[in-house]
Amino acid sequence: MNELSTPTSELWMVRAGSGGVFAEYFLNEGVVTIGWGQVGAIDPTDSDEEVKQRFEQTFPDAKPRTRLAHANQAIKFIKELKVGAVVVTYANQTRTYHIGIIQSPATHGPLIHGSQAPGYSRRVNWKHEVSRDSLSADARNRLGGLSTLFSLPATTSQEFERLCSGKTGPVAPTGSLSPESLESDSEEILTTEDILQDYISKSDQFVEDEIAKLDWQQLQELVAGILRGMGYRTRVARPGSDRGVDIFASADGLGLTEPRIFVEVKHRSGPIGSQDVRSSLGGRRPGDRCLYVSTGGFSQDARYEADRSTVPLTLLTMPDLRRLLLDYYENLDSETRSLVRLKRVYWPVVE
Repeated sequence: MNELSTPTSELWMVRAGSGGVFAEYFLNEGVVTIGWGQVGAIDPTDSDEEVKQRFEQTFPDAKPRTRLAHANQAIKFIKELKVGAVVVTYANQTRTYHIGIIQSPATHGPLIHGSQAPGYSRRVNWKHEVSRDSLSADARNRLGGLSTLFSLPATTSQEFERLCSGKTGPVAPTGSLSPESLESDSEEILTTEDILQDYISKSDQFVEDEIAKLDWQQLQELVAGILRGMGYRTRVARPGSDRGVDIFASADGLGLTEPRIFVEVKHRSGPIGSQDVRSSLGGRRPGDRCLYVSTGGFSQDARYEADRSTVPLTLLTMPDLRRLLLDYYENLDSETRSLVRLKRVYWPVVE
């Protein structure tokens, strides 16, 4: 992987919290972190049994299997993840995997600046980015899951190395959504509730993969269909004639009643900047509402621009779009459902 490693190196996934909520912090601060810091500082020379006993004392009300799983994750993070190891984390907003090198031993302290919640951190030198869309189906399937920290299979590690080295072309093996590929990444995920959350996490990513496959015109139709499912009437601009407005939505379809919603949709890999957001607000009047959808996310400056806007402006990223699609899927017309075909799955309730 260029200067990162040799072809036989082990790669570790470190999740940036549920839904990648800490990904931006990981990248900006040059760190990876995990929680459960209430047990206090853990020295690499502490025995595994001692660490597990401390978890039992600190979290007496947790389920034993869950508590053991968390203890094992902390042990791996502090003991097995060595300086010089290669780590991968996922930024959901931009659908990008970031690859870097561990630079320091684990330290104990606040998870993020200004937070009272303690955890464990390690410095990282982030080196490469890999789009989720450039990975094979087999790799994407294996990267889903619930575990905070786990080592990647050899074939997935080799695929990352290949992409970071600038190599393209087919990779083997490529897979499909088989039961084997959907199994948990860790033997520690044992409870029915944990298995359910594991499947939900993976299914969310698979739905986003399907949205990413749409072309720009299909994505516009999907957004318009969701708005109709929410109760609005829509008009979709013809190619080349949008003048900054891809979709117009209102309660009556004519814009005679408020709110009048002006929607811009961008289907690209990179984030939208502040200038694009500023341009989308041109010509808006009192009573207008603006919606900007970007599958590549938004820069921090773009978010500041939206916050400062005198016209109400909502920014939607890929995870936001996926949540809206799932929330209103039962209300969508057949044409919209055909763009992203989903099936309802029932799971037994465990008291």
